[in-house]
Amino acid sequence: MDLTTHYLGLKLKNPLAPSASPLSRDVDMARRLEDAGASAIVMYSLFEEEILAEQDILHQLWSYQDIGHGEADSYLPVPANCETCLDQYLAQLWALKQSLDIPVIASLNGVTPGGWLEHAADLQQAGADALELNIWFQPVDPALSAADVEDQCLQILRELRPAVSIPITLKLSSQYTAPVHFIKRLAEQGADGVSLFNRFYQPDLDLETLRMKPTLRLSNSYEALLRMHWVALLFGRVDLSLAATGGIHGASEVIKLLLAGADVTHLCSTLLRNGPERITTILRDLEQWMTEHDYESVEQLKGSFSQRHSPDPGAWERANYLEVLREYPFDGGGL
Repeated sequence: MDLTTHYLGLKLKNPLAPSASPLSRDVDMARRLEDAGASAIVMYSLFEEEILAEQDILHQLWSYQDIGHGEADSYLPVPANCETCLDQYLAQLWALKQSLDIPVIASLNGVTPGGWLEHAADLQQAGADALELNIWFQPVDPALSAADVEDQCLQILRELRPAVSIPITLKLSSQYTAPVHFIKRLAEQGADGVSLFNRFYQPDLDLETLRMKPTLRLSNSYEALLRMHWVALLFGRVDLSLAATGGIHGASEVIKLLLAGADVTHLCSTLLRNGPERITTILRDLEQWMTEHDYESVEQLKGSFSQRHSPDPGAWERANYLEVLREYPFDGGGL
């Protein structure tokens, strides 16, 4: 059984690659992921906001410690070696590259034009095999149009593409107005791939304290259907790699996304729940299904049920919506 797939110009031994998560913070855990069968690993994200906040704190600490107390000028001497969060990320990237045989994809979440360029170059120099851009900001300004939001993302890519030579993929939100058109523009600007779709953790409101509180909920398998839908619509329409992320918990989701046209499937929640060895189980189930259905390779499987190759292309669009409404077994009683 040939499980190899091509993603971002890289030949991967199978289509299972852990996505950005705390698992990549530990080298031993990353080795367990590789031993279980992971074909690549996406590192946890480097956030420019964290770098800027750290720089601001250190600047205040070192530059203004003597205010009002001249004798305190050297009370807190500047250390010779101060390891920043950027230093830690680059060191972890280097350690993963030294310890693993699979590709390591760095993840960058920037907030300034200079930050995107500078830190992308840092990640390439540290040995990243590819770069995932985790672009996200909330367009709360009523003057910003959908086109403005897309143009900001395209501008980052236009400036970044000439600065780095490694493959670039963008992890996108599902909330763009016209995803197919937008992703086609990304491909024209030099993107090598897209990852569909990012999951954003929404804050909750505590009714007792009336304060906002962070809430983390792991994904469920139902979320994979949205990814499958758009991958199927994009396959054959855009010239770049397609990755699916979010809601992938077992072989059934992996198979559906491959049939839709995904080159790779990113795993996170199922690994956090079940451990790295979950990859081995999914690979075994994938091979068994392919054997039972006479598929000899992932490449043969890939995209064979996309909209372009579907026996019923309309099922991927509004016709499917109408059919679901007609067939729901509502008997007039309670749900």
